[in-house]
Amino acid sequence: MKQVRAKKNLGQHFLTDLGIARRIADTVDACPELPVLEVGPGMGVLTQFLAEKPRQLAVVEIDSESVAYLKEKYGWGVTCGPTQEADSGQTREPRIIAADFLRMDLQQLFGGRQFVLTGNYPYDISSQIFFKMLDNRDLIPCCTGMIQHEVALRMAATPGNKQYGILSVLMQAWYDVEYLFTVEPSVFNPPPKVQSAVIRLTRNKTTDLGCDEQLFRRVVKTTFGQRRKMLRVSLRQLLPQESLLGLQSSPFMTRRPEQLTIAEFADLTNMVAAVLT
Repeated sequence: MKQVRAKKNLGQHFLTDLGIARRIADTVDACPELPVLEVGPGMGVLTQFLAEKPRQLAVVEIDSESVAYLKEKYGWGVTCGPTQEADSGQTREPRIIAADFLRMDLQQLFGGRQFVLTGNYPYDISSQIFFKMLDNRDLIPCCTGMIQHEVALRMAATPGNKQYGILSVLMQAWYDVEYLFTVEPSVFNPPPKVQSAVIRLTRNKTTDLGCDEQLFRRVVKTTFGQRRKMLRVSLRQLLPQESLLGLQSSPFMTRRPEQLTIAEFADLTNMVAAVLT
């Protein structure tokens, strides 16, 4: 069977270590019984272990060469998106979805059931994948997989840590983040120039941040856009001068964004909302 050529424009680095592939596959067991969606299966090194698990499985792949390889290797059906029969729970046969994950309507997968998201995620779009997951968090109670080591550190970082930033706050607002283990470049073909890491995100009990969520995101992104500045400076990008004067008495104004907890960002958001009205 002809091997798939790794494509730089798709950020493909194929995992070759079967032991690590099995360890990654086993991370989905934290959410038993739920269907699994694997993003970017490539040549199926992780897929083969996911397929052994007694649960419904679908893989989504944008690379037509990989789709053809997987079809030949596993003999599974290929669709361009969710299908009524496959998503109604009538079949447990794994399937290949030839599509761009970032453009998919996740509400149509698995008949609207919750599912586990996993994969060896392309480094160049991993943040976009996680933001899409956030937008569909009620569907995805658990997400696991392999990402760039540096991104994993940012996702798991706590306040006061130099890695703590936008991704840390927005992800941890809704998920508990676990850094599971590090993966060296030598177990990939071609080897990436950086280390990788396997993470697991489990939906926490938060149902409401206690503030406007869209404004919360704007406040977080705006303040971390000037992370070395005190908030009284960085918030100038979001608030007119006259509105900013109404916040000067707040102790938040002399702090930097990396010093705020998620709850404090929610409080800050409410303060910003109050002066904007």
